[in-house]
Amino acid sequence: MSGRARLTLCSAAATLMASCALLPLVTPATWLLQAAFLLAIQSGVGAATRRVPLARPLTVAAQTLVTLVLLTLLFAREHALAGLIPGPEAFRHFGDLLQAGTDDVGRYAIPAPLSDGIRLMVIGGVLVIGLAVDTLAVTYRNAAPAGLPLLALYSVAAGLSDGATDWLWFLVAAAGYLMLLLAEGRERLSQWGRVFGGAPRGAGGQPGPVAPVRTGRRIGMAALGVALVVPLLPLPAIQGGLLDGAGTGVGAGNGSGGTISAVNPLVSLRDSLNVDEDRTVLTLRTTTSNISDMYLRIVSLDDFDGTTWKPAKRHIIAVPDEFPTPTGLGQDVKRTEVTTRIAADAGYGQDWLPMPYPPSSVQIKGNWRYEPVGMTLVGDHGQKTSGKTYQVTSLDVQPTAEQLASAPEAPGSVKSTYTKVPDSLPAVVAQQAREITKGATSDYEKAVELQDYFAVTGGFEYDTEVEVGSGPNAIARFLKDKQGFCVHFSFAMAAMARTLGIPARVAVGFAPGSPQADGSVAVGLKDAHAWPELYFEGVGWTRFEPTPTRGTTPTYTLPDSSGETVPDLPQASRSADAAPSTEPSASTSCSAQDKKLEGCAAALPLDPTEQDGAGTPWYAIAGWTLLGAAALALPLLPMLWRLRRRSVRLASAQHSASSPAGAPPGRRKDGDDGRQPGDPGPAVLLDVPPQEAGEATVGHVLAVWRELTDTAWDYGIEPDDALTPRRAAARIVRIGELDETVGRSVHRVAGAVEQVLFAPQPRAEAGLADDVRKVRGALRERVGWTTRVRAVVAPRSAIRAVWDLNDRWTALKASWAARLATLVRRPSGQQGQQQSG
Repeated sequence: MSGRARLTLCSAAATLMASCALLPLVTPATWLLQAAFLLAIQSGVGAATRRVPLARPLTVAAQTLVTLVLLTLLFAREHALAGLIPGPEAFRHFGDLLQAGTDDVGRYAIPAPLSDGIRLMVIGGVLVIGLAVDTLAVTYRNAAPAGLPLLALYSVAAGLSDGATDWLWFLVAAAGYLMLLLAEGRERLSQWGRVFGGAPRGAGGQPGPVAPVRTGRRIGMAALGVALVVPLLPLPAIQGGLLDGAGTGVGAGNGSGGTISAVNPLVSLRDSLNVDEDRTVLTLRTTTSNISDMYLRIVSLDDFDGTTWKPAKRHIIAVPDEFPTPTGLGQDVKRTEVTTRIAADAGYGQDWLPMPYPPSSVQIKGNWRYEPVGMTLVGDHGQKTSGKTYQVTSLDVQPTAEQLASAPEAPGSVKSTYTKVPDSLPAVVAQQAREITKGATSDYEKAVELQDYFAVTGGFEYDTEVEVGSGPNAIARFLKDKQGFCVHFSFAMAAMARTLGIPARVAVGFAPGSPQADGSVAVGLKDAHAWPELYFEGVGWTRFEPTPTRGTTPTYTLPDSSGETVPDLPQASRSADAAPSTEPSASTSCSAQDKKLEGCAAALPLDPTEQDGAGTPWYAIAGWTLLGAAALALPLLPMLWRLRRRSVRLASAQHSASSPAGAPPGRRKDGDDGRQPGDPGPAVLLDVPPQEAGEATVGHVLAVWRELTDTAWDYGIEPDDALTPRRAAARIVRIGELDETVGRSVHRVAGAVEQVLFAPQPRAEAGLADDVRKVRGALRERVGWTTRVRAVVAPRSAIRAVWDLNDRWTALKASWAARLATLVRRPSGQQGQQQSG
C-alpha cells in the first residue's frame, strides 16, 4: 500500500473515530454506518482524482460535488433532477430539514430520536469534517492542522453530552488523530529514506525498514494538551434543548430581537414535580374575587408533529410597557381588568414567567424578553423565576356562548398555521372527532361536544397508573383505552379540533391554586396543568377543560350560560403544609399518589424515544458492551503487545543458552517457534542441521539485542541503528547514566551480537536475558514516575507492531504476485509440452 493511500484511510478513520463522540446524543446509532459508507465514497473520489492527477483545488471541488450528490440522493432525491442533481427545490428542502433538525435539537433531551433533520445534521457534519480532514492531511499533505476540524467535531459533541463518558470518546478521537499523524510522518519521511531500522527483510530474516515518529509524537502530544486545556477555559456557555442537560434553556435575545428555542417547558417542570410532597411554588394576591379562572399560563404549545406538541420557534423582542390587544379579541366581548401580584419561591426556577392570560402589562426586574404570538415572557441569558416578585395586569375575558357560536371563520393565516396535522396522525383520530361532533352546526358546538366527551360522557378515567405508549399511534391508543393524564386529554382534544378545522393549541401552566386564610392563593407543584385553547374570531384564544376532575369548567361551555353568572369557586386544594394523602381526590390539584406516579404535568408530551413496554434490546446492550470493552482495551494494546514481545525474546535467549554443549540450537519439529515478526529464532531447540542451527543462534542473540535497544527506547533513549553494536552500547550507557556494573551488562550483550555476526562459529552466551533485565531495572530507577508509567502503558517501541504489520502485508502481496505469475506461466508451458509431443 502506498503512503498516500495509507494516509487517505487514516484520515477517514480519524474522522469516524472523532464522530463516535456523537453516538450518545442520538438514537439509534445507525447513522454512523451511513456516514461511514458516504465517507468511504468521498475519500475514494479524492484518492482517484489525486491519482489522475488533478490540481488540488479541482480535487477538493470533485469531492465537494460528489458529497452534495450523495446527500441529495439520501435526503432530497424527490426534489432533484434524476434523483441526483440538486436544484433550487432540493436546496429549499435541505433548508427545511436543517430548520427541522434545529428545532428537534431544542426539543428533545439526550438521546434525541434520529429524525430526518437531525440525521442530515450529523451525517452532513461528518462529511464536511471528513472533507476538511482529507483536504488538509492528504490533498495538501499537512496532517497537523487537520486536528482542528477533528477537535471542532469532538468539542461540539462534548458540549452537547452530559459528560458521563466524555473521556472515552476523547480517547477514541485522540487515537484517530495520532494515527493520522503517524501515517503522515511515515509517508513524508519515507521519501528521504529510512533513518534507523534494519535493512529490508531478506535472506538474513532481519526486520524491514522503519521510520522515526518523533515529530508526529510531539505534534500529537501538543494537540492532546490543547484538547485537554480548552474545555477548562471560561468559554461562553450554550443553552437550549440538547445544549442543556435539563432541557430548559432558551435562545439568546437582545433589545431589538432574537429567537426563543423550541424547548418544551414541561421537561423542567416534570423534574420539579418529582417530589414526594406537594410544595408551594407561587403565592399570589389578585383583585378578582373569582379565582376559578385564575389559570397561570406559562407557554403555549402550538407545533404538532403527530407525536407531541411543542412551542414553535418564535421571534422575541424587548418587553413593551403595554401589551397589544390579544389576537382576535373584539370590542363587544365583556372583559374586566385584573391586577395580580405573584411571588415565586426561591426553589422554583422556570425560564417562562407564569402569568394570567391574556396579560396587558408586566412589572418585573431582570433580563426578560417578550414573545408576541404567545404573549409570554421568557428569561434571557439564564434569567429564571427563582425568588422573583412581579405584578401582572391581565384581562378576564368573559365571552357568552352566543358570541362563540356566532363567531365567523378564523383568518386564513391563523387557520393555516393552527389547523395543521401531520400525515402520520392515525385516521381514527379525525374519524372519531367527526362521530363525536355529528350534528353540531358551529365550531363552538363541536368544541363543547369534544370537551364533554372527554370530561363527562366518554367514559374516560384520570388514572396515573396507566402506561401510555408512544409514537404516532399514541393518541389512538389513548382514545381506545380511555385512561390517561391531564396532558393527554388536552393533547387529544387539540388534535381532534384541528382535524375539524378549528384552530387549536395547548397551554401549559398551573390550574387555580388554594385560597389561604390571609387572602392569598397558594399554587403548588401539583397544581401544574395543561389545557387546550381554541381560536374563535372576535374572542381570540379560548380555554377549554377536557380533563375530568381537574381544573374548572369554563362558564361559557355550560348549558344556558350567558357569561354573566359567577360559577362556584373551585374546591380548595390542600395547602403545602397539610399532611400528604394517598386517597383519590377531585380537587384542582393532584393527589399525593398522582404525584408519586408523575401525574398532571408529569405526564409530558409523548416521547417518541420511548417504546411501549420495551427496554433496551439485547443486541443493543451487547453491541454497546462490546464497543465499550473494545474502547477500554484499545489503549492497553501497546502495553500487552510489548509484554508479549519481551517475554518471547527473553525466553528465546534462555532456551538458546541452555542447549546441551556441542548441540547447536535449532527449531521445533512442528514449526511452531512462538516467535513474532521481527524476532528471528525459535524458542525450543532440537536436532537440526548445523547451518540452520547457526542461523537460529544469530536470531536469538539479535532478538536479545533488539529487546535491549527497545527497552532503552521505552525509557527515552531512541535507537540509532546506524551505529555499530559497540558504539550503540556506549551511547546507551552514556545517555542512561548507567553505573559500571550495568554498563558491563550492556557491553556484554553488544559483544554477543558482534560474536554471532562475525565469528566463524556463532554461539549463544548464557545470562543475556538477565543482563537485559538488569539494564531495564537500572533505567527504570533513573527516570521519573511519568516516564515509568509511559514505558509500561504506552511504550515507544510498540510502534514496531505497526511496522511489522506493514511488512507482513508487503510480503503477502509479493507472495500472491509470485503465485499469480506462476499460474499465468503454467498454461503456456503445458501447451508447449503438448505441441512437442
